[in-house]
Amino acid sequence: MRPTENLKDYQRVRTLAIRSLFEIIEQSSEGTVIVDRDANIVWMNERYARRFGLNSAQEAIGRACESVIPGSLLREVVRTGRPILLDMQEMPKEPLVVMRLPIHDSAGAVIGAIGFALFGELHSLSPMLKRYQSMQEELASTRSLLRARQTKYNFAHFIGTSSAGLEVKRRARRSASTDSPVLLLGETGTGKELLAQAIHSASPRAHKAFVSINSAAIPESLLEAEFFGTAPGAFTGADRKGRAGKLQIAQGGTLFLDEIGDMPLPLQSKLLRVLQEKEYEPVGSNEVLQSDVRVIAATSTDLEAAIKRGEFRADLYYRLNVLPIQVPPLRERLDDLPALSEAILEDLRSQHELNPDALDLLGQHAWPGNIRELRNVLERAALLSDNLQLTAVDIRAAIGTFTPVTRPASPSLELLPRETFSQARARFDRQLIETTLAQCGGKVIEAAERLGLGRSTLYKKMVALGIAESQ
Repeated sequence: MRPTENLKDYQRVRTLAIRSLFEIIEQSSEGTVIVDRDANIVWMNERYARRFGLNSAQEAIGRACESVIPGSLLREVVRTGRPILLDMQEMPKEPLVVMRLPIHDSAGAVIGAIGFALFGELHSLSPMLKRYQSMQEELASTRSLLRARQTKYNFAHFIGTSSAGLEVKRRARRSASTDSPVLLLGETGTGKELLAQAIHSASPRAHKAFVSINSAAIPESLLEAEFFGTAPGAFTGADRKGRAGKLQIAQGGTLFLDEIGDMPLPLQSKLLRVLQEKEYEPVGSNEVLQSDVRVIAATSTDLEAAIKRGEFRADLYYRLNVLPIQVPPLRERLDDLPALSEAILEDLRSQHELNPDALDLLGQHAWPGNIRELRNVLERAALLSDNLQLTAVDIRAAIGTFTPVTRPASPSLELLPRETFSQARARFDRQLIETTLAQCGGKVIEAAERLGLGRSTLYKKMVALGIAESQ
C-alpha cells in the first residue's frame, strides 16, 4: 500500500472515530449544544432543549448561549480556546456534570465550541460531592480564621527613638530570628502585645497564625479547655464535635500568653510539658497531639516574687525566661512623647495637633497607665476641643488626676559647702588617700599602685595635705 493510501486511510479512520465518539456522547449524554465563534447556538439536541423549557431545539438556534443556558461558560471557551473538561452546571432541579471543548478549523483558529451535559443522576456521587463541599467549607473557614489571626503590628509601630525604646527594639529584633521563648516584662499599657506581634511579624513563622490568650481574662474553670481544646463530649455542655484549643489554632505559628503570672498552678505544669516535650492532650482525650508553636509570654507582675510566694513554678519561669525583654514604662521614655502623640492622633484619624505647651504638660505627667492612658487622654482631648490645636488646658482637662513625674532632686545651692574649688579638691584628695591607705594597712607603695600614682607623687601629696605616713 502506497503512503498516500495509508494517509487517506488514517484520515478516514480518524474521521469515523470522531463521528462515532460524538454520536456515542450525544446519545448517552443528557444534552449537547454547539455554538459558533460569537457564542450563538447553531445546534442543540432535543433532550437538552426540553431541559430548558423549549418545545423544540429549533427555538434555540441563533440565540446567545446564555439566553438559553443560564450561567453557560461556552463563550469563555470560545474566547480563550481552552477546554473546561469537568464542571458543574447549575440547573433548577439538580446540577449537571458538563464538559466544554473548543472547535478549531483546519488552520487552528477557534470557530466555536461544543458542550456536553455528561450526566445528571448524581446520586452515586452524592457522598463525594458532600465531602467536597464540606472540605471547601472547612478550607474557607480555615482561611478566614487565619486571616483573623494575622498580626496588625510590626516593628515600625513601636514608636520611639529614646535610648530605652531603641534597646527594646534591638533585643526584640534579635529574638525574632529564633524559636526560643520570649518573656516580655513591664507594666500594663506599655505595648507588650504590640511588641509580641512585631516579633512574630519579623519571624520565619510570620505566614502562620498569631494566637493570643489572656490568662487573667478567662475563668479558671474554662482556661484549660480554651488552651488545650476539648474532645467530643468531654464534659456536660461541651461541643459534641469537640473544640480546637488555642495551641492547635496556633500550630506552626506563635502563641502569645498574656498575663502569664495569673495562670493557675495546675495549668502551669501542663504548659511546661508543652514547652519541654512539644506535646499535649485535649481535655477529655487520651490522644497525644504534637505541638509546634513559638511561645511569647508577657506579664506585669514580679514572677520572682510570685515564685517565693508559691504562686508560680520556678521551672516554668526558667523555661520562659530565655529571652527576657523589659519594656520600660512611659515615664522612663518621655523623649518619645512627641512621636507617640503624633502617631496616636494619626491612628485616631484626628486632624488635631499639640502646641508646645501641651507637649510640655504631657512630659510632666507620670503616666501610670502608660501608652494606653496616653491614647485615652489624646482621644478625649480631641473629642472635647473645639480647636484643631490642642493646648495645655485641653490636655489638663483630659488627664483628670494629674501625677507629677518624680525626678532626682538636684542639690540646692544653699546646701553646698562654702569653699573654693581648690579647697573642695584638696578635701576630696585627702579623703581618697586616707581611705586607700587605711584599706592597704598604711602601706604607701600598695596604696600608690591602687591609686595609679607613683610612690614619690603620693608622698608629695601626703606632705602637701598633711597626711602622716603612719596613718
